[in-house]
Amino acid sequence: MVRFSGKVLSLIFLALAHPGAAFEQLDLFAIGASEDLRRSLARASILAETKRDGVDDPTTVLAAARAEYGRLIEALYGAGYFGPVVNVTVDGREAAGIPPFERPDAIGRVTVTVRPGPRFRFGSTSIAPTAPDTDLPEDFRPGAIARTGTLRATSGAAVDGWRALGFAKAEISGQDLRARHQESRLDAAIFVDPGPRLRFGRLSVSGNEAVKGDAVGRIIAWPRGEIVTPEAAERAAARLRRSGAFRSVALTEAELPNPDGTLDFDLRLVEEKRRRFGLGGEFSTEEGLRFTAFWLNRNLLGDAERLRFDGELAGIGGQTGGIDLKLGASFERPATFFVDTDFLVDLTYETLREPEFTSDSFEITTGLRRIVSDRLTAELGIGFRNSTIDDATGEDTFRLLTFPGMLTWSDRDDALDPKTGQYLEASLTPFLGLQTAGSGARLVLDGRIYRPLADTDRFVLAGSAQIGSILGPGIEDVPADFRFFTGGGGTVRGQSYQSLGVEIGGETTGGLGFLALSGEVRATVTETIGVVGFADLGFVGDSALPGTGGGSHAGAGLGLRYNTGLGPIRLDLAVPVSESNGSSFFVYVGIGQAF
Repeated sequence: MVRFSGKVLSLIFLALAHPGAAFEQLDLFAIGASEDLRRSLARASILAETKRDGVDDPTTVLAAARAEYGRLIEALYGAGYFGPVVNVTVDGREAAGIPPFERPDAIGRVTVTVRPGPRFRFGSTSIAPTAPDTDLPEDFRPGAIARTGTLRATSGAAVDGWRALGFAKAEISGQDLRARHQESRLDAAIFVDPGPRLRFGRLSVSGNEAVKGDAVGRIIAWPRGEIVTPEAAERAAARLRRSGAFRSVALTEAELPNPDGTLDFDLRLVEEKRRRFGLGGEFSTEEGLRFTAFWLNRNLLGDAERLRFDGELAGIGGQTGGIDLKLGASFERPATFFVDTDFLVDLTYETLREPEFTSDSFEITTGLRRIVSDRLTAELGIGFRNSTIDDATGEDTFRLLTFPGMLTWSDRDDALDPKTGQYLEASLTPFLGLQTAGSGARLVLDGRIYRPLADTDRFVLAGSAQIGSILGPGIEDVPADFRFFTGGGGTVRGQSYQSLGVEIGGETTGGLGFLALSGEVRATVTETIGVVGFADLGFVGDSALPGTGGGSHAGAGLGLRYNTGLGPIRLDLAVPVSESNGSSFFVYVGIGQAF
């Protein structure tokens, strides 16, 4: 028996054995425990876990019985009970008193009895010294329930407060915990040793083989001589992870600082496989099959440059005017010109055979991407675009000098299957028309929000809003693949692909203003199966002001999701809500959520 002083209260049954499994019977009792505490003890019990696993070896069961004391006492302390009595008997004998070398041939009944005693509250509390603006837990105060978790959180907050100011070796130097059993009070005094304020010292790098050492140094931008903070260290390591060239980036600080007040670090890298390729596909009853493929080199010349080739075939077997082809190549070089700045080059060739137009286009863009923070990135570039278009306005060749800019902000918990957070992408592309093309700007906003219902992520509300506007020229002076349509899997499910535009001379073409709204209720049924209800609304107009001078349509439906672990496989069944000039039933299959 392990005994701690405390009063014995009424006997409450906690849990019963599972007959026929492991040893014959396990009884768990708590005396005077609340329902919450009984559940907590049942979860903490190593014997209950042994029983569930069907373990029947007597030596293993006896070892679990001896370990039960510590496991339950830890749970009791965590709940604020500092005067418990815990008994564990094996066929009537106290487990702690059974000699280790005495191995029973069989075990019939194990009984665990817990007397929690009274719940303790904090008496006096103190922790010192603390750094300025340290945010200590609210429950570390006289009168609050005395939990070991609160003590750990308070110690951690005090240490973090000092480390954030450059005291990298701050630690808890001691504590004085005194339980006053007659008053059920716990007095807690915690002592902190901040240590010296340190600066970043030398960086030792290992594990990079194909990526040059100079490239590692350029990307990480080691802040030697600056004050050591966890944020600065993590920011440096994150730069290497973001490059995509490394599978593992482990940055650890030396045990002891140097006499000159600097602290050395060790960087251990594991490189990713240099090359990778992938295949993908989507299907809808109207748009047909879409196949995608890519090939990627993560470290082209040894400086962690990324070269990627993409190919896409769409409209196979569909009713969207023909087969579309898209070929692309992109090059990225991290930490070019500035830290946290990537140099980009993109080339794209695209052939579109759409219901309302055909186009052949080539585009080349170069620019810079700035990683402002973990959530915010900014891009700015210059490009040239050549498009040959045949649509309702006639056949023409458009040549544009473009100046694309984009801001992306996201705090989603998962890009493929988000349950919380927001996403916002704002792109503005001023363009200068050459020869017959017009000049102006194309603005697109894409916002998404995800909110779990109540305190569980089994039910998630998801919303999306897309807004587009072409400012400056008239419709006939803008290439058709620059204009806006709605309808289909990317905008309004349940309506024909690109079925909504504006009328010119009795024919449909894209508009200058665009608005698309989508809402989903996502429910998780099992670990792998989910269901979705959705509604989509789209608007296209002949005015640059979204929502004016045009028409709208809507669709709704139900979806099924199968979670693969890498992202859900999506199956959506949709019907038109407003008038439709196409099918009355649409099926969409893809990977990842719709938005």
